[in-house]
Amino acid sequence: MIFKGKALQVDRLPSGSARLDFNLQDSSVNKFNRLTLEELRTAVGEVAKSGVAGLVFSSSKPAFIVGADITEFPAMFSEAGEQLLAWLEEGNEIFNAIEDLPFPTVTALDGIALGGGFELAVATDFRIGTERAIVGFPEVKLGILPGFGGCVRLPRLIGADNANQWIASGDQIRADQAFREGALDAVVTREYLISGAEKIILQANAGKLEYRSIRQRKTQALKLSPIELQVAFDTAKAMVAAKSGPHYPAPVTAVQLMHESAGLDRAGALRKEHEAFLQLAGGTVSSNLVQIFLNEQFLSGKAKRLLSAAADVKSAAVLGAGIMGGGIAYQSALKGVPIVMKDIVQEGLDLGMKEARAQLDKRLARGRINVQRMLEILSRINPVLDYEQLGQPDIVVEAVVENPEVKKTVLHELEQQTPESTIIASNTSTISIDELAGALQRPEQFCGMHFFNPVPVMPLVEVIRGEASSERTIATTVAYAKAMGKTPIVVNDCPGFLVNRILFPYFGAFSALIREGADFRQIDAVMEKFGWPMGPAYLLDVVGIDTAVHCQHVLADGYARMALTFESAIDLLYGKGDFGQKTGAGFYRYERDKRGKPVKSPREDCDRLIAQTQSGNRNFDDQEIRDRMMVAMCLEAARCLEEGIVASPVEVDMGLILGLGFPAFRGGALRYVDTIGIARFCALADRFRDLGSLYYPTEKMRAMAANGESFYKQAGGTGS
Repeated sequence: MIFKGKALQVDRLPSGSARLDFNLQDSSVNKFNRLTLEELRTAVGEVAKSGVAGLVFSSSKPAFIVGADITEFPAMFSEAGEQLLAWLEEGNEIFNAIEDLPFPTVTALDGIALGGGFELAVATDFRIGTERAIVGFPEVKLGILPGFGGCVRLPRLIGADNANQWIASGDQIRADQAFREGALDAVVTREYLISGAEKIILQANAGKLEYRSIRQRKTQALKLSPIELQVAFDTAKAMVAAKSGPHYPAPVTAVQLMHESAGLDRAGALRKEHEAFLQLAGGTVSSNLVQIFLNEQFLSGKAKRLLSAAADVKSAAVLGAGIMGGGIAYQSALKGVPIVMKDIVQEGLDLGMKEARAQLDKRLARGRINVQRMLEILSRINPVLDYEQLGQPDIVVEAVVENPEVKKTVLHELEQQTPESTIIASNTSTISIDELAGALQRPEQFCGMHFFNPVPVMPLVEVIRGEASSERTIATTVAYAKAMGKTPIVVNDCPGFLVNRILFPYFGAFSALIREGADFRQIDAVMEKFGWPMGPAYLLDVVGIDTAVHCQHVLADGYARMALTFESAIDLLYGKGDFGQKTGAGFYRYERDKRGKPVKSPREDCDRLIAQTQSGNRNFDDQEIRDRMMVAMCLEAARCLEEGIVASPVEVDMGLILGLGFPAFRGGALRYVDTIGIARFCALADRFRDLGSLYYPTEKMRAMAANGESFYKQAGGTGS
């Protein structure tokens, strides 16, 4: 043995080469934390003077290296620029030393090699992988770029066009594509991975593979003419900018960096890479995106801890078909949980099955499944009209019309038809779980399970805990949501629960602005510029004006501050039966394209109609519109946290990001308040005090402001 540490060890192989094997102790995955980097530096130094014929890098874990230890990023990024630069330079010194070893090197990949793990791989002379190998640079999704030489070596290895696509997209690349595009030199079966790597070293030492020329290509300027460089990178910059948008600078910065460093040698190009990395790491976008990654880990860990109390979910049922029920049935079947879909009329079942088939047709058209797989998934959905065919499901999701009396009747019937062990969950967006539980004899077996529409697309599921809901009920419902590929957040019962409760003050601010004379198109444009995928008027049309009016009444009954004292534009459209996309007209007009997708266009009579509800004709600047909309939303988010509707700022913010499309680069409502500063935010809210109690900061917020606190620092950074 040449070296043994806590993260890796180096052994001699019978062929005369050495094998450096990553196996980080007390971790399910290998990652480049400080310990691993320190041991890698020492190990590379030891193997360089060991007299071996070559070096194979491998892993004893299912993945090679998943990347850097992102938990170290917040503290590291907050450090002075010199300290962060020192970390980058240290890492690159190690990778340069690997690239300069006096013998051939091969990375043997079985599983994931992302970020720094793939940067290590491209620093070696050759790469061999199994069909399970997945490589890539996901750094742009964290608002940064590869900082250990990825932006330098990859374009010199696989060409500028491919490197632009790989790095700017952050995509994970499968073995077959990596082989075609030159990132893998061979794809072998698992049993031949290490012996195949040894064979490559033997061939390189015999002169059959010229590894020195590969090193020369990776350490010198990119071999393209000025015109070729201009075409490759200018085209890529335009495409990447159009796709990533103005709020996510990392993809365009990465392409610009590769362009600027194309004519430099390794040392000069790495200096450029460090500069670009430091620029991005010092911004709020990367800070927020890294925090979202940590938030996802926090939610996953919290759900995992709950699973110990969960019952197995081997079969499920959904009551109420149609679009929603069909979406739930599709998602359950797709992820391997057989489901019975019950309705009282055949038309409902037909619509539900049509929705499931439509979703599968999309996957088939994209090549994500074949016909056999499609039929297998469909066979897991059993449409029925009577309770006798329901079987004995482990969990039933009630998804009938959003009417408390109808739901109570259905729930009472359902409880009589299912075993005592069956969990019953209501897919309701507004109705109190405690109220619905009053119709049941076993309220401890009941909770809410609020799916967001469209079910196959939206990742969030709110699991609503009623006063009587047992821990087993909540845990099992969380387990089912996870099994469906969703992100569950446990929410305590209240009007609107978490996401809708926070959304409707935003809609209330929208209605008040229109009342005073604002143009709804300007409001949409301002909020889309802020980062929302669609403005509030467009969102209302998509959600449904009728749905919004129903929710508004529920929220107003629960919270006096949310009651409107005037007839709003939303009320007027509802009265006319103009519900948005579902009726072809709302704030905008809609027509279906050839694929059946509703296409938005202006509605000529909308200004005339809305004028009937307006009491003024004020002109608003964009800043006031943005502030009034966001302050109302953020204050409600803070109230939800204070009232214990969820346990942490992470759950507030991730609920909004996953359930509403809150701009991820802003980190969520409470993270946004932290960015502004709570004291400044309270002062901003006070400017709108005359608009009513929607704009009153809580006493706790004022105390936090006085003490210089923030939501995330108070919660230890991850809301734990």
